[in-house]
Amino acid sequence: LGYAYVNFQEPADAERALDTLNYEPIKGRPMRITWAQGDPSLRRSGVGNVFIKNLDKSIDDKALYDTFNAFGNILSCKVVIDETGNSKGYGFVHFETQEAVDNAISAIDGMLWNDKKVYVNKWISRRERLEKLGQVAEMFTNVYVKYFGEDFNEDQMREAFEVFGSITSLKIMFDEEGKSLGFGYVVFETHKAAAKAIEEMNGKSLW
Repeated sequence: LGYAYVNFQEPADAERALDTLNYEPIKGRPMRITWAQGDPSLRRSGVGNVFIKNLDKSIDDKALYDTFNAFGNILSCKVVIDETGNSKGYGFVHFETQEAVDNAISAIDGMLWNDKKVYVNKWISRRERLEKLGQVAEMFTNVYVKYFGEDFNEDQMREAFEVFGSITSLKIMFDEEGKSLGFGYVVFETHKAAAKAIEEMNGKSLW
């Protein structure tokens, strides 16, 4: 399976092995040595993960490890590469503690590394990203209106939509010659008003 465990009697010996042998090649492939984590749920939870982007192509796994190791114990560390073995310019570091994550972000985010500004943030799973997008979508106040005639003006738009609630702004889009492009936006003060407007007006004809 390509991995193994070594149990040392003394923690100091394990630390020395980690410091001196990590990423040393064996038959042309660099070893990755990390502390054994007895609780697999820690790895799966995503807690302690940071995402690093805009890395210089010369930054490899060892350089990433050597830089971030100063902030705490690293469970895993990887620069993502393409099918030819070249860096894609981003990577991940999984720390043992949240404190290490916070320290790494504070120290490295925005730093110049090999003349490139790198960005470090807490890694967010795809599920969490989708949940956040869903929460934002559930609180929308902007309504997109399209397919109305060229003579339909903003006063008429306000009259058509203000029955659903207070409007903070609205706009019909025009081309450079002042001709209506047949679409525009209405921004309501509340999500409830925007949702009601969509429910009532979707599919209805405007002048």
